[in-house]
Amino acid sequence: MLDRSPGEPLSPARQFGEEVKAAREARGWTQEQLAEALHCGQPYVSKVERGEQLASAAFAIQCDRVFGTPGTYARMRQRAADAGSPTWLIPYLQLERQSVSVCDYSPGVIAGILQTPRYAEAVFRATRPDDSADHIRQRVDDRMRRREVFESPEPPNFWVIVHEATLWSATGGPHVMREQLRHLAALAEHPRITVQVFPLSGTPARKTPFILLRQRDGTEVLFAESYVKGHVYDSPVVVTEARTTYERLRANALSLTDSLSLIQHVMEAYDNETRTRPRPSHMDKVQLQRGKRRNLRRMGPRVHLIRRRPDTGQ
Repeated sequence: MLDRSPGEPLSPARQFGEEVKAAREARGWTQEQLAEALHCGQPYVSKVERGEQLASAAFAIQCDRVFGTPGTYARMRQRAADAGSPTWLIPYLQLERQSVSVCDYSPGVIAGILQTPRYAEAVFRATRPDDSADHIRQRVDDRMRRREVFESPEPPNFWVIVHEATLWSATGGPHVMREQLRHLAALAEHPRITVQVFPLSGTPARKTPFILLRQRDGTEVLFAESYVKGHVYDSPVVVTEARTTYERLRANALSLTDSLSLIQHVMEAYDNETRTRPRPSHMDKVQLQRGKRRNLRRMGPRVHLIRRRPDTGQ
Protein backbone atom coordinates (compact mmCIF):
# COMPACT_ATOMS: atom_id res chain seq x y z
CA MET A 1 0.00 0.00 0.00
CA LEU A 2 1.10 3.58 -0.59
CA ASP A 3 2.00 5.51 2.53
CA ARG A 4 -0.69 8.00 3.46
CA SER A 5 -1.22 9.95 6.65
CA PRO A 6 -4.54 9.46 8.48
CA GLY A 7 -7.10 11.92 7.16
CA GLU A 8 -5.03 12.77 4.08
CA PRO A 9 -7.30 12.85 1.00
CA LEU A 10 -6.74 10.31 -1.73
CA SER A 11 -5.12 11.54 -4.91
CA PRO A 12 -7.35 11.50 -8.02
CA ALA A 13 -5.26 8.65 -9.43
CA ARG A 14 -5.63 6.68 -6.19
CA GLN A 15 -9.40 7.30 -6.12
CA PHE A 16 -9.73 5.92 -9.62
CA GLY A 17 -7.51 2.96 -8.75
CA GLU A 18 -9.59 2.05 -5.70
CA GLU A 19 -12.76 2.07 -7.80
CA VAL A 20 -11.13 -0.33 -10.25
CA LYS A 21 -9.96 -2.54 -7.38
CA ALA A 22 -13.43 -2.59 -5.79
CA ALA A 23 -15.05 -3.60 -9.09
CA ARG A 24 -12.43 -6.31 -9.63
CA GLU A 25 -12.81 -7.79 -6.14
CA ALA A 26 -16.63 -7.68 -6.41
CA ARG A 27 -16.26 -10.14 -9.30
CA GLY A 28 -13.75 -12.27 -7.45
CA TRP A 29 -11.01 -11.62 -10.01
CA THR A 30 -7.28 -11.47 -9.46
CA GLN A 31 -5.20 -8.70 -10.97
CA GLU A 32 -3.95 -11.20 -13.53
CA GLN A 33 -7.50 -12.04 -14.60
CA LEU A 34 -8.43 -8.38 -14.91
CA ALA A 35 -5.27 -7.67 -16.87
CA GLU A 36 -6.14 -10.44 -19.30
CA ALA A 37 -9.67 -9.08 -19.76
CA LEU A 38 -8.31 -5.55 -20.32
CA HIS A 39 -5.54 -6.73 -22.68
CA CYS A 40 -2.77 -5.22 -20.59
CA GLY A 41 -0.10 -6.41 -18.13
CA GLN A 42 -0.67 -7.24 -14.46
CA PRO A 43 2.03 -4.76 -13.31
CA TYR A 44 0.08 -1.96 -15.02
CA VAL A 45 -3.15 -2.96 -13.24
CA SER A 46 -1.24 -3.00 -9.94
CA LYS A 47 0.15 0.51 -10.49
CA VAL A 48 -3.30 1.85 -11.40
CA GLU A 49 -4.96 0.30 -8.35
CA ARG A 50 -2.26 1.64 -6.03
CA GLY A 51 -2.54 5.12 -7.52
CA GLU A 52 1.07 5.10 -8.64
CA GLN A 53 -0.03 5.88 -12.20
CA LEU A 54 -3.18 7.47 -13.57
CA ALA A 55 -4.78 5.02 -15.97
CA SER A 56 -4.77 5.84 -19.65
CA ALA A 57 -7.95 6.81 -21.44
CA ALA A 58 -7.83 3.47 -23.29
CA PHE A 59 -7.61 1.59 -19.97
CA ALA A 60 -10.73 3.41 -18.68
CA ILE A 61 -12.64 2.60 -21.86
CA GLN A 62 -11.71 -1.07 -21.50
CA CYS A 63 -12.88 -1.00 -17.87
CA ASP A 64 -16.29 0.23 -19.04
CA ARG A 65 -16.42 -2.65 -21.51
CA VAL A 66 -15.37 -5.31 -19.01
CA PHE A 67 -17.45 -4.07 -16.08
CA GLY A 68 -20.48 -3.18 -18.23
CA THR A 69 -20.53 0.49 -17.24
CA PRO A 70 -20.74 2.53 -20.47
CA GLY A 71 -18.82 5.77 -20.00
CA THR A 72 -18.58 5.58 -16.20
CA TYR A 73 -14.87 4.83 -15.89
CA ALA A 74 -14.01 7.05 -18.85
CA ARG A 75 -15.67 10.03 -17.17
CA MET A 76 -14.18 9.14 -13.80
CA ARG A 77 -10.73 8.93 -15.31
CA GLN A 78 -11.17 12.25 -17.13
CA ARG A 79 -12.16 13.99 -13.89
CA ALA A 80 -9.05 12.54 -12.28
CA ALA A 81 -6.92 13.82 -15.16
CA ASP A 82 -8.43 17.32 -14.89
CA ALA A 83 -8.09 17.44 -11.10
CA GLY A 84 -4.44 18.46 -11.29
CA SER A 85 -5.25 21.50 -13.42
CA PRO A 86 -6.19 24.92 -12.03
CA THR A 87 -9.94 25.21 -11.50
CA TRP A 88 -10.24 28.01 -14.04
CA LEU A 89 -8.54 25.87 -16.72
CA ILE A 90 -10.91 22.89 -16.49
CA PRO A 91 -13.72 24.52 -18.55
CA TYR A 92 -11.20 25.14 -21.32
CA LEU A 93 -9.94 21.53 -21.24
CA GLN A 94 -13.51 20.28 -21.55
CA LEU A 95 -14.12 22.60 -24.49
CA GLU A 96 -10.86 21.51 -26.12
CA ARG A 97 -11.94 17.87 -26.08
CA GLN A 98 -15.39 18.70 -27.48
CA SER A 99 -14.26 21.06 -30.25
CA VAL A 100 -14.04 20.41 -33.96
CA SER A 101 -11.41 23.14 -34.38
CA VAL A 102 -9.04 25.03 -32.10
CA CYS A 103 -7.25 28.20 -33.28
CA ASP A 104 -4.41 29.17 -30.94
CA TYR A 105 -2.27 32.31 -31.03
CA SER A 106 0.82 31.99 -28.83
CA PRO A 107 3.13 35.03 -28.92
CA GLY A 108 5.18 34.08 -25.84
CA VAL A 109 5.52 30.30 -25.54
CA ILE A 110 4.77 27.24 -27.65
CA ALA A 111 1.11 26.21 -27.26
CA GLY A 112 0.81 23.95 -24.23
CA ILE A 113 -0.59 20.93 -26.05
CA LEU A 114 2.39 20.99 -28.45
CA GLN A 115 5.09 21.24 -25.76
CA THR A 116 7.68 18.60 -24.94
CA PRO A 117 8.09 17.53 -21.29
CA ARG A 118 11.42 19.33 -20.86
CA TYR A 119 10.15 22.53 -22.49
CA ALA A 120 7.00 22.46 -20.32
CA GLU A 121 9.15 21.96 -17.22
CA ALA A 122 11.29 24.96 -18.18
CA VAL A 123 8.17 27.10 -18.64
CA PHE A 124 6.75 26.07 -15.26
CA ARG A 125 10.07 26.64 -13.51
CA ALA A 126 10.26 30.14 -14.97
CA THR A 127 6.67 31.09 -14.15
CA ARG A 128 6.35 29.22 -10.81
CA PRO A 129 9.86 29.33 -9.29
CA ASP A 130 8.59 28.62 -5.76
CA ASP A 131 6.86 25.36 -6.70
CA SER A 132 8.46 22.11 -5.54
CA ALA A 133 10.03 19.70 -7.99
CA ASP A 134 7.18 17.23 -7.37
CA HIS A 135 4.56 19.90 -8.05
CA ILE A 136 6.22 20.91 -11.29
CA ARG A 137 6.54 17.27 -12.33
CA GLN A 138 2.82 16.81 -11.72
CA ARG A 139 2.02 19.91 -13.78
CA VAL A 140 4.14 18.59 -16.63
CA ASP A 141 2.38 15.21 -16.49
CA ASP A 142 -1.01 16.95 -16.56
CA ARG A 143 0.02 18.98 -19.58
CA MET A 144 1.34 15.94 -21.44
CA ARG A 145 -1.99 14.17 -20.93
CA ARG A 146 -3.68 16.83 -23.04
CA ARG A 147 -2.14 15.12 -26.06
CA GLU A 148 -4.73 12.37 -25.63
CA VAL A 149 -7.19 14.56 -27.51
CA PHE A 150 -5.36 13.60 -30.73
CA GLU A 151 -6.05 9.93 -29.98
CA SER A 152 -9.83 10.38 -29.79
CA PRO A 153 -12.02 9.00 -32.60
CA GLU A 154 -12.71 12.53 -33.90
CA PRO A 155 -9.85 14.80 -32.79
CA PRO A 156 -10.22 18.55 -33.37
CA ASN A 157 -8.23 20.40 -35.99
CA PHE A 158 -5.56 22.55 -34.35
CA TRP A 159 -4.33 25.70 -36.06
CA VAL A 160 -1.47 27.30 -34.15
CA ILE A 161 0.23 30.63 -34.83
CA VAL A 162 3.47 31.08 -32.90
CA HIS A 163 5.56 34.25 -32.92
CA GLU A 164 9.07 33.93 -34.33
CA ALA A 165 10.52 35.47 -31.16
CA THR A 166 9.29 32.41 -29.28
CA LEU A 167 11.43 30.18 -31.49
CA TRP A 168 14.55 32.20 -30.63
CA SER A 169 13.82 32.46 -26.90
CA ALA A 170 16.05 29.48 -25.91
CA THR A 171 13.59 28.50 -23.19
CA GLY A 172 15.31 25.90 -21.03
CA GLY A 173 18.55 26.23 -22.96
CA PRO A 174 19.60 25.30 -26.51
CA HIS A 175 19.21 21.54 -26.02
CA VAL A 176 15.66 21.84 -24.69
CA MET A 177 14.73 24.33 -27.39
CA ARG A 178 16.20 22.24 -30.18
CA GLU A 179 14.19 19.25 -28.97
CA GLN A 180 11.04 21.37 -28.81
CA LEU A 181 11.48 22.71 -32.32
CA ARG A 182 12.15 19.23 -33.68
CA HIS A 183 8.89 18.11 -32.04
CA LEU A 184 7.06 21.14 -33.43
CA ALA A 185 8.34 20.46 -36.95
CA ALA A 186 7.17 16.85 -36.70
CA LEU A 187 3.73 17.91 -35.47
CA ALA A 188 3.40 20.27 -38.43
CA GLU A 189 3.20 17.13 -40.59
CA HIS A 190 0.21 15.83 -38.60
CA PRO A 191 -3.03 15.92 -40.67
CA ARG A 192 -4.90 17.59 -37.80
CA ILE A 193 -2.25 20.15 -36.85
CA THR A 194 -1.31 23.31 -38.76
CA VAL A 195 1.55 25.52 -37.60
CA GLN A 196 2.29 29.04 -38.84
CA VAL A 197 5.00 31.40 -37.67
CA PHE A 198 4.39 35.12 -37.34
CA PRO A 199 7.64 36.82 -38.46
CA LEU A 200 9.68 39.30 -36.45
CA SER A 201 9.39 41.75 -39.32
CA GLY A 202 5.62 41.98 -38.93
CA THR A 203 3.41 43.86 -36.49
CA PRO A 204 0.88 41.46 -34.93
CA ALA A 205 -2.77 42.47 -34.70
CA ARG A 206 -2.62 41.35 -31.07
CA LYS A 207 0.25 40.85 -28.63
CA THR A 208 -1.48 38.68 -26.02
CA PRO A 209 -2.42 35.00 -26.40
CA PHE A 210 -5.96 33.79 -27.09
CA ILE A 211 -7.72 30.68 -28.36
CA LEU A 212 -10.87 30.25 -30.43
CA LEU A 213 -12.76 26.97 -30.12
CA ARG A 214 -15.53 25.90 -32.50
CA GLN A 215 -17.97 23.36 -31.08
CA ARG A 216 -19.73 20.57 -32.96
CA ASP A 217 -22.98 22.55 -33.07
CA GLY A 218 -21.19 25.38 -34.91
CA THR A 219 -20.94 27.79 -31.97
CA GLU A 220 -17.59 29.40 -31.25
CA VAL A 221 -16.15 30.62 -27.95
CA LEU A 222 -13.05 32.58 -26.97
CA PHE A 223 -10.60 31.60 -24.25
CA ALA A 224 -8.24 34.33 -23.08
CA GLU A 225 -5.88 34.40 -20.11
CA SER A 226 -5.33 37.33 -17.79
CA TYR A 227 -2.42 37.65 -15.37
CA VAL A 228 -4.37 35.66 -12.76
CA LYS A 229 -6.50 33.17 -14.68
CA GLY A 230 -8.28 32.41 -17.92
CA HIS A 231 -11.85 33.17 -18.98
CA VAL A 232 -14.24 31.68 -21.52
CA TYR A 233 -16.27 34.24 -23.49
CA ASP A 234 -19.30 33.37 -25.60
CA SER A 235 -20.50 36.88 -26.43
CA PRO A 236 -21.06 37.02 -30.23
CA VAL A 237 -19.52 40.50 -30.39
CA VAL A 238 -16.38 39.47 -28.51
CA VAL A 239 -15.99 36.20 -30.42
CA THR A 240 -16.48 37.90 -33.81
CA GLU A 241 -13.83 40.50 -32.97
CA ALA A 242 -11.42 37.75 -31.91
CA ARG A 243 -12.10 35.79 -35.10
CA THR A 244 -11.36 38.87 -37.21
CA THR A 245 -8.11 39.39 -35.32
CA TYR A 246 -7.10 35.76 -35.81
CA GLU A 247 -7.74 35.93 -39.55
CA ARG A 248 -5.50 39.01 -39.77
CA LEU A 249 -2.77 37.18 -37.88
CA ARG A 250 -3.15 34.18 -40.15
CA ALA A 251 -2.99 36.32 -43.28
CA ASN A 252 0.18 38.10 -42.14
CA ALA A 253 1.96 35.00 -40.88
CA LEU A 254 4.39 33.04 -43.03
CA SER A 255 3.01 30.37 -45.34
CA LEU A 256 2.93 26.80 -44.08
CA THR A 257 5.99 25.88 -46.14
CA ASP A 258 7.98 28.94 -45.06
CA SER A 259 6.92 28.46 -41.45
CA LEU A 260 8.28 24.92 -41.44
CA SER A 261 11.48 26.08 -43.14
CA LEU A 262 11.97 28.77 -40.51
CA ILE A 263 11.37 26.31 -37.65
CA GLN A 264 13.98 23.99 -39.15
CA HIS A 265 16.37 26.90 -39.69
CA VAL A 266 16.15 28.01 -36.06
CA MET A 267 16.53 24.41 -34.94
CA GLU A 268 19.75 24.17 -36.97
CA ALA A 269 20.92 27.44 -35.43
CA TYR A 270 20.72 25.86 -31.98
CA ASP A 271 22.90 23.04 -33.34
CA ASN A 272 25.52 25.59 -34.38
CA GLU A 273 27.12 27.25 -31.38
CA THR A 274 29.16 29.78 -33.32
CA ARG A 275 26.94 31.41 -35.91
CA THR A 276 23.43 31.64 -37.29
CA ARG A 277 23.12 30.12 -40.74
CA PRO A 278 21.56 32.06 -43.63
CA ARG A 279 17.85 31.66 -44.11
CA PRO A 280 16.60 29.31 -46.84
CA SER A 281 17.01 30.92 -50.25
CA HIS A 282 13.37 30.40 -51.25
CA MET A 283 12.23 32.74 -48.46
CA ASP A 284 13.26 35.92 -50.27
CA LYS A 285 9.92 37.54 -49.54
CA VAL A 286 10.61 37.42 -45.81
CA GLN A 287 14.32 38.26 -45.92
CA LEU A 288 15.30 40.93 -43.43
CA GLN A 289 17.53 43.90 -44.04
CA ARG A 290 21.03 43.79 -42.60
CA GLY A 291 20.08 45.83 -39.54
CA LYS A 292 17.10 43.63 -38.83
CA ARG A 293 19.26 40.54 -39.29
CA ARG A 294 21.53 41.78 -36.51
CA ASN A 295 18.50 42.19 -34.25
CA LEU A 296 17.31 38.69 -35.13
CA ARG A 297 20.68 37.19 -34.28
CA ARG A 298 20.69 38.98 -30.94
CA MET A 299 17.40 37.26 -30.19
CA GLY A 300 18.83 33.89 -31.12
CA PRO A 301 20.40 31.33 -28.81
CA ARG A 302 22.87 32.90 -26.42
CA VAL A 303 25.25 30.02 -26.90
CA HIS A 304 26.51 31.49 -30.15
CA LEU A 305 28.32 34.17 -28.12
CA ILE A 306 30.70 31.57 -26.67
CA ARG A 307 34.18 31.74 -28.14
CA ARG A 308 36.35 28.67 -27.69
CA ARG A 309 40.07 29.28 -27.36
CA PRO A 310 42.39 27.18 -29.55
CA ASP A 311 43.89 24.19 -27.78
CA THR A 312 47.39 25.32 -26.81
CA GLY A 313 48.23 22.02 -25.16
CA GLN A 314 48.34 23.61 -21.70
